[in-house]
Amino acid sequence: MKAVHNILFACVTMIAASCSVKQEEKKTPDTSVIPVKVMNLEPTGNSASIYTSGQFTTNDEALLSFKTGGVIGRIYVKEGDEVKTGQLLATLNMTEINAQLEVARIAYEKANRDYQRVENLFKDSVATLEQKQNVKTGLEIARQQLAAIEFNREYSQIRAPYGGYVLHKLASEGQVAGPGIPVFQVNGAKSGTWMLKVGVSDKEWTAIKIGDKATVMIAALNNKEFEGEVCRRSEGADPVTGSFNVDVKFSKEKPSVATGMFGKAIIHTSAKNNTATTWAIPYDALLDGDGNTGYVFVTNDGQNAQKIKVVIASMEKDKITIADGLQNAHSIIVSGSAYLTDSSKIKVIN
Repeated sequence: MKAVHNILFACVTMIAASCSVKQEEKKTPDTSVIPVKVMNLEPTGNSASIYTSGQFTTNDEALLSFKTGGVIGRIYVKEGDEVKTGQLLATLNMTEINAQLEVARIAYEKANRDYQRVENLFKDSVATLEQKQNVKTGLEIARQQLAAIEFNREYSQIRAPYGGYVLHKLASEGQVAGPGIPVFQVNGAKSGTWMLKVGVSDKEWTAIKIGDKATVMIAALNNKEFEGEVCRRSEGADPVTGSFNVDVKFSKEKPSVATGMFGKAIIHTSAKNNTATTWAIPYDALLDGDGNTGYVFVTNDGQNAQKIKVVIASMEKDKITIADGLQNAHSIIVSGSAYLTDSSKIKVIN
């Protein structure tokens, strides 16, 4: 009887322990659901201004090269040098081209003598008209060959097409340069034709017109603002970035800038029917910001997070203005996003 009692006591103990474990499992939180805070998205209004950024350049940057190939004999400038119109920048070793020129000159002189001789014989009725015409053709061929080599000799040296600066020196003395291979990159910065080259989307491109006013801000000058206007729109997308290029020039004051310097622009479009919706979000909501783009987590059902790419219009003291990417989002996650991945399960908390 005592043995039966012990067996019953053990069974009861095991059942009680099992129930206790199940109760503990129920109390253990589900770590796959991440608590987050969200903010409802509301458009901050329609804006006819387009926020973008780019680099400064001039409208006359050029890559200079030799027309003919050969060994570079002398280079007379270095990177950063100021140059004047027509200034000699580099020459090839002229041994080969001078020899070709001398051969062409001798051939022309011989063809000219032959023509004079046959013409005299033709006057004496010794040479025929056909012989005279053939010799005259040979003389003309020799003359054109001489002119071509003289032209090549002239372009076996590089001269500055306008006043400006040498941006890059792409070859050195003694190096073999092929025809058309760049040796220098120069610009006409001395004339003050600086402009900011920016990239915009296809939708923004349709809203921008030549002559639209713009505000240009230069990072190197503590974001000082300058008046500008749109002077050019590209008629095709950039094959590398996929964006459309727009050039903004200074209207009044022309600051001192350099090629490649970074700048921002706010383009005030004149097309009233091409306004764009923007959204204001807190800084904590933006992840992986890179230039004009970044990523945020949004939710439309309060249970799943979705990671999307957004386009940044501007960054102010207490908020970020988003220009594109939030059209189909209901709420944006503003806290807890550091622990999320795309399609993570979430729980919205106050």
